[in-house]
Amino acid sequence: MSQTMNETPATRKAAIWVVIVFLLGVVAGGMLGYGYAHHSVAAASRPLPEAERRARRIEQMTKDLGLSGEQAKQLDSILLEWHGEAKTIHDQSEAQVEELRKKGRDQIRAVLTPEQKPKFEEFLAKLDAERKHNAPR
Repeated sequence: MSQTMNETPATRKAAIWVVIVFLLGVVAGGMLGYGYAHHSVAAASRPLPEAERRARRIEQMTKDLGLSGEQAKQLDSILLEWHGEAKTIHDQSEAQVEELRKKGRDQIRAVLTPEQKPKFEEFLAKLDAERKHNAPR
């Protein structure tokens, strides 16, 4: 029985490390999955500015659908509004992801010892630098 009690702190410490590694894997996997899902290979090449993409889309639709000048102007207005709304939703989503990331990191910090916390912060700094480096420009 005394051996079991002596092993408990070591077992607990090992379990905490397993949980930490698992959570970090989940966070890293989530970030990679999110990045992969939101950025195609074509986006890696220099994407066109939004106004130019919109103009090309209007030009193509004008040609394919036989739009009048007035219809093309209305389409431009509609697409501009859609883009603004989509950007707002995307920005809100990014803020929610950042909030979730902060919450998870705070939870991990709560289970770390004072000796482990600086190492975790160093790990996070590297992770954040890598995420920033791989972020779309």
